[in-house]
Amino acid sequence: MRGLAAVPSYVVMQPTTLCNLDCAYCYLPFRASDRRMAVAVAEAVAASVNPWAGAGRFSVVWHGGEPLAVGREHLAALLAPFAPEVEHHVQTNATLIDDEWCAFFVEHGMRVSVSVDGPRERNGDRVTRAGRPAYDRIVRGIAALRRHGLPFSALAVVARPEPGLATELYEYFLDLGCDVLGVNIEETEGVNTRDNTWDAATVTAFWAELVAAWRRAPSIHLREVEWSLRYAAAVLDGTADGLLPRQLDPIPTVGHDGSVTVLSPELAGFTDARYGDFSSGNVLTAPLGQILRGAERTPWVGEFLAGVEACRSSCSYFGFCGGGHAANRYFEVGRFDGTETEHCRNSKIRLLEGVLEHARDHESPAA
Repeated sequence: MRGLAAVPSYVVMQPTTLCNLDCAYCYLPFRASDRRMAVAVAEAVAASVNPWAGAGRFSVVWHGGEPLAVGREHLAALLAPFAPEVEHHVQTNATLIDDEWCAFFVEHGMRVSVSVDGPRERNGDRVTRAGRPAYDRIVRGIAALRRHGLPFSALAVVARPEPGLATELYEYFLDLGCDVLGVNIEETEGVNTRDNTWDAATVTAFWAELVAAWRRAPSIHLREVEWSLRYAAAVLDGTADGLLPRQLDPIPTVGHDGSVTVLSPELAGFTDARYGDFSSGNVLTAPLGQILRGAERTPWVGEFLAGVEACRSSCSYFGFCGGGHAANRYFEVGRFDGTETEHCRNSKIRLLEGVLEHARDHESPAA
């Protein structure tokens, strides 16, 4: 985990900044504007991605804004330059999904992940631009996916990790029919300035409860919990040092205009007096591979890597999280070379402690 890898495992693409929803916790700065990606940007990215995909599994993640807001015709044009070996994923609010979009997903082999925060009453932050609840439109889109037999993942944001919520969420997503579930405790980042400070015991109990719910019916891949269990098993086996990659995945995010922001998609579109616009280059003027090879020279990236080393030397959880996320550091403390953040506490430290708490509470009695 030193330095950035020259070849990422996936690329995030922003086909438009526009989103048809106005979620209270959204971090995106230009979600009311339809700034669309030109096909020339996709062609430039594909020139680097296609050889990578030929050498092994590789994904392009279409993220927004709301990616489906560009329409099927334009999204198809953006997909066209990529080789058949490239896996395409889309993160969507599902409100625009209908039978025609389902046919599009099948035609292009696109894997779908839906953002929904649980039952109707848990989706109060997910509203339309007119401020109306979006839940009915979300579940209508999910119903279309199920009607066409399309597997989908789900991503839920937890605004308040209160007792009983974890069980409620897990049972909801079991009924919803997703095959993978990611759970994020709300983060203070981007234009979302809401506080994410929570009592340690409350957050730990939330994660422990989620593990318990999953163990009763482990038919969904539960992203955070499964990684935690894998890490705990590796610690017991003495193999934890081999879990993290030797270098950080650069996770390049390609903006609608071709700009490339590494490490944290949440930084794309923002500017700072010290760091500029956070980008490391533009695919319309330099190949993506070349940009990534030189990304460590981006001033803020060097500062972040110094912060990773500070985490390595000071935090006993480093082997689990690998040094945290750049955007959380910046938006919480205004710099990249700090160490522990509220995001670390809520979604890394308390997560692992919750898994261990569940294990202790369910430990078999000695014979």
